[in-house]
Amino acid sequence: MADVSGEYVTIGRRKEATARVRLKPGTGLIVVNGKPIDEYLAREVLVMQACQPFVATETGGKFDVRARCDGGGLSGQAGALRLGIARALVEVNSDYRGVLRTAGLLTRDARVVERKKYGQPGARKNFQFSKR
Repeated sequence: MADVSGEYVTIGRRKEATARVRLKPGTGLIVVNGKPIDEYLAREVLVMQACQPFVATETGGKFDVRARCDGGGLSGQAGALRLGIARALVEVNSDYRGVLRTAGLLTRDARVVERKKYGQPGARKNFQFSKR
């Protein structure tokens, strides 16, 4: 449901990143942390990833997005933005739920970095073994 200003507010997460997304009817302008999305995310692949919900629902250019991204890196923030936009589109029109669900855009990607183990240089890597 839209808040007082007529915006749909949702949250998306991926890895350590969080995106607070505000979606409202408009001309297709996407602003992340005060910058245009292509300037903020820097890589075209990440911009395409973040805009996947609009492509899946064929709503490109019909909504303006203002987002605040925190934590993680650019890849995690792009994934968080994608989930936030998808959730906001479902709030706009519940008919989009099936389309977004089959595209896998409403599922939070739970993969995170595995922790480093003691006695090892990394999570899985071991020091070189010497028999003699």
